[in-house]
Amino acid sequence: MKLRKSLMATTALTVAAGMAAAQDMPMEMTIVSWGGAYTKSQQNAYHTPYSEKTGVTIINDDSSAEAVAKLRAMNEAGNITWDVVDVVAADAIRLCDEGLAMEIDHDTMLATAPDGTPATEDFGDLIVSDCFIPQIVYSITVGYRTDLVGDTPPTSICALFDTEAYPGQRSLEKRPIVNMEWALLCDGVAKADVYDVLATEEGQNQALAKLDTIKDDVVWWSAGADTPQLLADGEVIMGSTYNGRLFSLIEEQGQPVGMLWDAQVFDLDGWIIPTGLSPERQARALDYIMFATDTQRLADQASWISYGPARKSSAPLVGTHAELGIEMAPHMPTDPANAENTFLYNYEFWADYRDDMDAKFQAWLAQ
Repeated sequence: MKLRKSLMATTALTVAAGMAAAQDMPMEMTIVSWGGAYTKSQQNAYHTPYSEKTGVTIINDDSSAEAVAKLRAMNEAGNITWDVVDVVAADAIRLCDEGLAMEIDHDTMLATAPDGTPATEDFGDLIVSDCFIPQIVYSITVGYRTDLVGDTPPTSICALFDTEAYPGQRSLEKRPIVNMEWALLCDGVAKADVYDVLATEEGQNQALAKLDTIKDDVVWWSAGADTPQLLADGEVIMGSTYNGRLFSLIEEQGQPVGMLWDAQVFDLDGWIIPTGLSPERQARALDYIMFATDTQRLADQASWISYGPARKSSAPLVGTHAELGIEMAPHMPTDPANAENTFLYNYEFWADYRDDMDAKFQAWLAQ
């Protein structure tokens, strides 16, 4: 991971200037996230309490899926309109390496644990980039209509490719990530070899050839709320999405949907602060981040959605759902019963290969 010491020094000076002008911090900020049940969990756990404490108005923008492209464009135009951005770990690495995200001194810019443990120890290995502020552990998995799969509900991720046993439309995200990994797994590649194979042109072609077998049966989605809506409407028999969205669909909405945990892909999500903010806006963003990522706030989010908090000190505070009263721990992707066959996402692989793979995947889609 590259350490840009000169940028870190410049950032420290900018932060100091911003803190010195704290009384001038703006009373409005734009926070970018993923929308739907996830943004609702952030609104309840972070945004509303922060607004009540400070009087700041928070504007929600649901553009996280396009964060890298939009931040590149904003930087090119010299007009950064976002203050805090929720991104997956691989995108944080890319943005950090491109100088589009601010480097963070995690132990001075984030709260300690209640017992005084520094943030770097509390977050541990989940700090995968100098710019990344971990928030949750989640997984990408598959939901299916329990009333459409007959008497043998799917137990394997490869049900996605079995249109004979499970005829009907599937929904998959309109990007190579996860789709390519699942395609190789279901084409006989050993779990431990997936990324070595995917790093080759032959492996990429193998994954796309496997996806070709269901291409005509796929509805492609780009927003996290898409698959839950397609499942609720009965327009697809199964589809990929985030485990927290399926939790909301099943437990909160009572839809006839089951969750397939096999080969769930663990991933991290968290915050970055864009570079190029004024000292006053940067100071506000840091003040929000200090508040929103403390031990209690991360635990509070887990009472609204089934994502594991990134701090070790938050885990013991996870209890029941804020409205339903059900225990949340069994619905977490990290629960032992759910994590019997997980697939570990390789952040650095996708940080290195994402742009080229995106281009190849989109060209395949257009064929």
